Amino acid sequence: MKIQLKNIAAVLAATALFISCSDDDSVNTVSGTGNLDVEFDNAFGDNDLILNTQSNITSNNENLKISNIKYIISNIVLTKQDGTTYTYPKSQSYFIVNEADTDSHVIELENIPAGDYTRIKFGVGVDKAQFDLGAEGQGDFLAKAQAEDMLWSWSAGYKFLAFEGTFTSPSVTEATPFMVHTGQTGTDYNYIEVTLDMPTKALVRTTITPDVHIVADLSKIIDGTNKIKLSDNNMGGMGAMIMGGANLPLITANLAAMFSVNHVHND
Repeated sequence: MKIQLKNIAAVLAATALFISCSDDDSVNTVSGTGNLDVEFDNAFGDNDLILNTQSNITSNNENLKISNIKYIISNIVLTKQDGTTYTYPKSQSYFIVNEADTDSHVIELENIPAGDYTRIKFGVGVDKAQFDLGAEGQGDFLAKAQAEDMLWSWSAGYKFLAFEGTFTSPSVTEATPFMVHTGQTGTDYNYIEVTLDMPTKALVRTTITPDVHIVADLSKIIDGTNKIKLSDNNMGGMGAMIMGGANLPLITANLAAMFSVNHVHND
């Protein structure tokens, strides 16, 4: 019996080694380039986002109706299963995700080295080094951001995130506008980078274009680790406006937890 068990164990070990080697070979032998799509799906908590009409309740019992959400995604870096990374060309790595424009929800990345990718990193906003290059650094993206109203002004810089709508609260009973814009304010640049693991590998091949489906939970903007009450920022007739001050870096810190990879399609 002991000999039989030893033989079975040896067979299982050899099989596992063969499978492992086969997996390694498949990873190491893929070649060429392919494309990869990164899809952003906006939600508020557990609910898919609906603009203008949907009631979104925060833990501070504020009721938000969101009319506009846009954010800049930049500096995309992909990590393979073996730990090597591929940095998407920086000059081509600036995108605006706009909830009102369904075409903007999917970022199409081209000419990605074939491989099995397990992690994605990206920035929210335009990093300062690139911004300091001026119009030369952003190329056509500067004009696109201006057309999308994602510039405060060229000298003041980009809006990294624009989050707008109306709200009510126990102390603000009439629907009141709110605006939350992140970006450079004074010496605070408020650019962040987000790193996400994928639940399954994205298999980039010449014949396969994976879709990495990322959910952006907008509740995290003001109702994340840092809790921000819009009613505390209400400026009377102007509504609640957060575009600087002590709350902005708190909101920027919240954005790091706003994104998660829901699933990966390898079609």
